[in-house]
Amino acid sequence: MDKRILALLAAFGASLIYGINHTVAKDVMPTYIQPFGFIMLRVTGATFLFWLISIWGPKEKIDTKDWPRLIVCSMFGMMINMLAFFKGLSLSTPINSSVIVTITPIIVFVLSAVLIKERITFIRTLGVLLGFAGALGLVLFGEQTQQNAPNIALGNLLFMINATSYGVYLVLVKPLVAKYHSFTIMKWVFLIGIVINFPFTFSEFKAVEWTTLPFDAIWRMTFVVVGTTFSTYLLNIYALKQLKASTIGAFVYLQPLIGILFAVAVGADKLNFVRVVAGLLVFLGVYLVTKTKKEVTVAKRTNVS
Repeated sequence: MDKRILALLAAFGASLIYGINHTVAKDVMPTYIQPFGFIMLRVTGATFLFWLISIWGPKEKIDTKDWPRLIVCSMFGMMINMLAFFKGLSLSTPINSSVIVTITPIIVFVLSAVLIKERITFIRTLGVLLGFAGALGLVLFGEQTQQNAPNIALGNLLFMINATSYGVYLVLVKPLVAKYHSFTIMKWVFLIGIVINFPFTFSEFKAVEWTTLPFDAIWRMTFVVVGTTFSTYLLNIYALKQLKASTIGAFVYLQPLIGILFAVAVGADKLNFVRVVAGLLVFLGVYLVTKTKKEVTVAKRTNVS
């Protein structure tokens, strides 16, 4: 199979897991674990998995000049991003979280152009705007209140910080992806993540009553560690080897659609006409942003003829 198609499938797989995560993780907090304690579990578990799988990867040494970038990537991708998201999720709603993260492509789009000089095209700009319009429609016409959401306004603000931080991470990690194997990058940024998260997360992690956790809480925590953390970061790093950072960021537009569909499937929400139209705009936006230069050229020629 073509490497670009595999990369697109990897990016889609990551968005699928993220979309489901909004509901899965929400149902665990704060009954069984507090948000910051969840981050300690998440980062520690993923670190173990990445170091384990790195046994089968190349043994690479990080250049001294790359350590500062690696540490900054960990700060944005494994600390600020995660802490803001899980704290926000404990205060707001799964649907709000899945929708607000759609500002990530806008941030990645701008940062990629400024920091790593990615080329901005009309088609990709149109795709970002259409996807954002669809996501905005979901925000404006979706549910604004829900049980177990004590401070939606603050939670939504934290989601915006989360999306911004993740966008910065995607742009900063791109040069490292081109230089090192995925396993090498992940095992180090997550190990650094344990250290920088420790002061903020250990007290809540220690407070968890691990011996009395029910199965429902255990499988949800496992999903967050293995699926939302280990699998998604690995899938996104793989996708970054073939795709632009802004293209990866555009896949975040699928999260509100997936999040809402999953919520409907488990009986937590329902569809309406506005959400269907908004979902179609999301898909169209992702399609346009992921079009290659060759595909755009062919399309133009077809239109001319």
